[in-house]
Amino acid sequence: MHDLIRTVLAFSLVLGVLVFIHELGHYLAARWRGVHVEVFSIGFGRPLLRWHDSVGTEWRLCPVPLGGYVRPHGFEGPEDATEEQKAAWQPGRTFHDKPVLSRAIVIMAGPVFNFLLAIVLFTGLFAMSGQPHILNQVAQVMPDGAAASAGVEKGDVIVRVGDHKVRDVADLQSFVSGQADAQTTLTVRRNGAEQTLPVHIGAVGDKASRHGQIGVSFAAEVGKPQSLPRAFVSAIRETWNVSVQTLDGLWQMITGQHSTKDLGGPLRIAQMSGQVAQYGVASLVSFMALLSINLGLINLFPVPILDGGRLVFYVFEAILGRPVSRRVQEISFQAGFALIAGLFLFSTFNDLSHFGLFQWLASRAGQG
Repeated sequence: MHDLIRTVLAFSLVLGVLVFIHELGHYLAARWRGVHVEVFSIGFGRPLLRWHDSVGTEWRLCPVPLGGYVRPHGFEGPEDATEEQKAAWQPGRTFHDKPVLSRAIVIMAGPVFNFLLAIVLFTGLFAMSGQPHILNQVAQVMPDGAAASAGVEKGDVIVRVGDHKVRDVADLQSFVSGQADAQTTLTVRRNGAEQTLPVHIGAVGDKASRHGQIGVSFAAEVGKPQSLPRAFVSAIRETWNVSVQTLDGLWQMITGQHSTKDLGGPLRIAQMSGQVAQYGVASLVSFMALLSINLGLINLFPVPILDGGRLVFYVFEAILGRPVSRRVQEISFQAGFALIAGLFLFSTFNDLSHFGLFQWLASRAGQG
């Protein structure tokens, strides 16, 4: 029960902060561009709390913490608005009347604020605790794995795979992932001297999504606390690296190099939030920064219904000199909604499989 409470609280905190910052970006950008904001909601459902600020925005706190939204005044265009809505429009403060650049800024600000949050969190973390580094040095060799069969030992530093020079652990993992069942060599640095070891890279996953694995884990070290300016620079670099690695991992799923079973959803995030929280504030802050980057990237994908999809429409509007037709937008939003709903169901299915629900149901059915 204690673990469940910690998981629920950690998940609510993490998701609440990420959603608030994302929507705060939309809100502040709207205010900057002269658009009145009618509603700022954290969560969905019947509001638990609501109040109005001095400029007339209604703030809501709702019980379902799976998102939130900002509703700009006049977000719906003249074609979609009712006569009652049109009568309530405040001239000069409606979203749809603003130039395409102003509308794009309002939409772009949400993901941008997620990246800024990650930079702020990483900066604080590196300034107070130092920046962790994963080394190419082998910390553990998995029994019966490819590396064990090749003769890799704890303490070895992997410098090359075949002719590929290893830059860092992320580069090593990415390269090996695409070398399933390959017969090649590992060049390791041991006691100051390099040795070349023949290796048959292992393969994991089903036929459609096999990827390579050598069976080692790597050592990590935490550097000394950094000065604030240096921590800020390191945070920008870390945010960029995580973004690139995330997109690379997604591409590997799309191309079949990684199994789509690795795609997790809200249940997996909730579980990981609880697990990370038990290791302390620093771990939770780092986890929150990683999720913030992912949220920013996802919202920039050119999928209608997401921020990135709307930005694509605005690009076409800027090029053509007129908005994309209402019919095209409607069909695109329906397709986008179906895609997002499908991914949500698929990731939830993966989560339940990861938790062993279906194996448990099968065992119960077998007993019956």
